[in-house]
Amino acid sequence: MSGTPAQVFSSTHWSVVLATHTHDPSRARDALQQPCSVYWYPLYAYLRRRGHHPADAEDLVQGFIAHLLARQFFQVADPVKGRFRSYLLISLNHFVSDVAERDGRQKRG
Repeated sequence: MSGTPAQVFSSTHWSVVLATHTHDPSRARDALQQPCSVYWYPLYAYLRRRGHHPADAEDLVQGFIAHLLARQFFQVADPVKGRFRSYLLISLNHFVSDVAERDGRQKRG
């Protein structure tokens, strides 16, 4: 994948993701902070490259991260299923599709 360093998805060590599985809330929060902050801009750049306007891409990434945290996404992530960034992008694409579908339903009434 080409792009500036901030746009490129860096490799995530599964140990960082698995550290979120702790029962210690402060350790889990610290562990969650790293992937959320590391991936925010690459997710935003990915959506921009897919044609989303800047404000829409920001809103989608913020909503996606909130969705991940609410659904305990990091606790169900499994290294056996493959690379974390692939899992993250597939989840983002599903989230964007769901938002578009929900917005379409709201417009139709």
